[in-house]
Amino acid sequence: MPMAKTADPLQLDSMLCFAVYAAGHAFTRFYKPRLDALGLTYPQYLVFLVLWEADGLTVKALGDKLFLDSGTITPLLKRLEARGLVRRQRDEEDERQVRIFLTEEGRGLRAKALAVPLAVGQALGGEPEDAATLRQSLHLLRQRLDASN
Repeated sequence: MPMAKTADPLQLDSMLCFAVYAAGHAFTRFYKPRLDALGLTYPQYLVFLVLWEADGLTVKALGDKLFLDSGTITPLLKRLEARGLVRRQRDEEDERQVRIFLTEEGRGLRAKALAVPLAVGQALGGEPEDAATLRQSLHLLRQRLDASN
């Protein structure tokens, strides 16, 4: 009986990291025209997803939720503020903290943004449970990789 050939661990197609990387690029290409219609970049869209759940978070809490440092998130928030979609306000109890609030226009984007996850669901085909299982697996992957650092 012939022995099964072991995959080369350095072959590109055997790399989990490349599969995740390539899928990330595919998501970016898929999202771009849909987010362009909203006038948002992908990181800006993520900010709105968080603020639509919990308006008034501190910059730090927002950055932590999105795994973004203050050097990345602050300029992004300034651009959104200049467009009138969010407003930054010093925390009344701790002036070192800045809170981010949606403006009326920023809240109004939510209704338009509903088309984005619907399009993703359609593109994925399958059942919603399949997407949920994949999402849970990716969350677990991130947690395990973070824990091993």
